[in-house]
Amino acid sequence: MAGKYQAYPDYRKTGVKWLAEIPANWDSSKLRYMFSFSKGLTITKEDLLDEGVPCVNYGEVHSKYGFEVDPDKHLLKCVSGEYLKSAKNSILFQGDLVFADTSEDIEGSGNFTQLTSDQVVFAGYHTIIARPMDRQSCRFYAYLLDSQEVRTQIRHAVKGVKVFSITQSILRGVEIWIPTLEERKKIANFLDHETAKIDTLIEKQQQLIKLLIEKRQAVISHAVTKGLNLNAPMCDSGVEWLGEVPTHWVVAQLKFNTLEMQTGPFGSQLHAEDYIIDGIPLINPAHMINGKIIHDSKVTVDEQTQERLKRHKLSEGDLILARRGELGRCAIVTKVQEGWLCGTGSLKAKLNERLLPEYSYLLITSEGVVSELALETKGSTMDNLNTETLGRIRVPVPPINEQKGILNYVHEIGEKYKLLTRKAAHQVVFLQERRTALISAAVTGKIDVRDWQTPNV
Repeated sequence: MAGKYQAYPDYRKTGVKWLAEIPANWDSSKLRYMFSFSKGLTITKEDLLDEGVPCVNYGEVHSKYGFEVDPDKHLLKCVSGEYLKSAKNSILFQGDLVFADTSEDIEGSGNFTQLTSDQVVFAGYHTIIARPMDRQSCRFYAYLLDSQEVRTQIRHAVKGVKVFSITQSILRGVEIWIPTLEERKKIANFLDHETAKIDTLIEKQQQLIKLLIEKRQAVISHAVTKGLNLNAPMCDSGVEWLGEVPTHWVVAQLKFNTLEMQTGPFGSQLHAEDYIIDGIPLINPAHMINGKIIHDSKVTVDEQTQERLKRHKLSEGDLILARRGELGRCAIVTKVQEGWLCGTGSLKAKLNERLLPEYSYLLITSEGVVSELALETKGSTMDNLNTETLGRIRVPVPPINEQKGILNYVHEIGEKYKLLTRKAAHQVVFLQERRTALISAAVTGKIDVRDWQTPNV
């Protein structure tokens, strides 16, 4: 950063904990002297409509659109036009900043978005409006308040343990530094140009990650449904999603490849008082993550309850599946997890010798089987998987030695794709860190961009 850009010739001490020095010609101030503040509408989610006046709520601030919001580009919920008469102070102007007044983690404290449209838009529930008095410098202030130096101040001031709250008083007390008007414009233009380039690179890497994940899944799916021998004689499987399979493979309903299928205990068999901490784990769908079981120490029972529910015990090699919600969500039971219990929202399947657990997992999580399960469970208000539905699903069953060969191939090719995905993810992190560092360097005067000119394209 320092090698590419020049520093200012002279600096002075700020006396501010979060920033040691600023260019000598810059001023110091607080947000209370440069902004006016108001709060968003006093509404709830139930007041939101599909049509009306667009509204920016704290959800949009935290996760949906990030640094800026524009109703022409982003899909916003609306409120009734009646609020135009009764809540004029909650109407946003182009360039206003909308802060979320609560956050579930400390890192999200100080999150805001800037309205870049001249449309009539409201700030909604759980929001604070920060309105720059100098309307020519709105963009500069957005970058300034996104800098690490300002975000750190806010994070040290917020109150909370599980939910972190930010107030107008906290924002008013934030220390800021003010370049000349011309410098503010120059810094904003510089950052608009440079961050746009970085954002484009980030988007390309994110698209690459998405493609790599899709390609990996497609390669795995092809291997477990078609085999590895490209010259093997093929025949129609009789299953629409499956198409052709090697002639020597068997296609059979899953129930003919299992010794037992059983749903978890009914809700009436488990009560709140049955749960203890650090007991014998009870496995629900939330504990099935990428084919592995990650138990929750707070969702456990004692030995007496385990004995009462012993028919729901898990054994090594069992598959445990989610009955509701995400169809195809499942995990493989390991030796360590023997004796743990299948939870109320789960279903367990004990396989026979014709199907390897790892191979079954790949089949059940494949797009074809998930689609078949969706069709089988269609008609209820929520997807609800039971033993009968799962047992009807038809799957390809290669000889065991082929299953082992396919699993070795899948592991090898899967690791290659995972490595490429990790590299792309690391590049995204690097670019995001560079973006953050560039913003902080420009708005604190660590680099001098007064002579910067927009490059000719």
